[in-house]
Amino acid sequence: MAENLVDELTVAWNRDPAADPNAPLLVMFHGFGADENDLMGLVPGLPDEFVVASVRAPQREGYGYRWFPLYSDEAFDTAQVQAALEPVVAWVRQQAEGRPSVSLLGFSQGMCIATSVVRAMPGEIAAVAGLSGFTLPDPLPMFRDGALEQEPFKLFWGRDPQDPVVNEALVNQSAEWLLTHADSTKVQYQGMGHSIAQQELRHVNEYLTHHVLKA
Repeated sequence: MAENLVDELTVAWNRDPAADPNAPLLVMFHGFGADENDLMGLVPGLPDEFVVASVRAPQREGYGYRWFPLYSDEAFDTAQVQAALEPVVAWVRQQAEGRPSVSLLGFSQGMCIATSVVRAMPGEIAAVAGLSGFTLPDPLPMFRDGALEQEPFKLFWGRDPQDPVVNEALVNQSAEWLLTHADSTKVQYQGMGHSIAQQELRHVNEYLTHHVLKA
């Protein structure tokens, strides 16, 4: 099922991946109500070595898209989260073939997707940049969290402690889960709100350079 949906994913690239098959891959996941072009503006601030792909979420939300419902009775619906994740995981594995590494970047709800991909692919992702986001509150059958307890994944987690969008309960739940499943670098940015600051982007660049390109 997931394999059949891989071809239906809409993806924006910073350059033709086929023309640079040996470059490390960075996959980006946008936030709630945005689309695959939303994070492409970050590319000039990221290391040039990466082939960068930004994936569109599957469900319509206003003028953009969402990965799964957040503000209704169906919020965090397990079936919808799994339906969003399965083709993404299959696609990431497909794109990873022959490349030296795969890293992920997610903003807001996209951080939930990025960290969920790692939970389904422990040991296959070099590093994750999670920006103003959170982790999935409940595990899915496809997750292999036990493997991450044995070998935590590399995570950069940037956020504003006064973020008006991601509530305190989600932040605390995420922090508790990450404590035992991730090797986290946590940085707070006062006054950033629910956005991505230029200083934060510089820190992400430095993090990916150190933990992926020079690892």
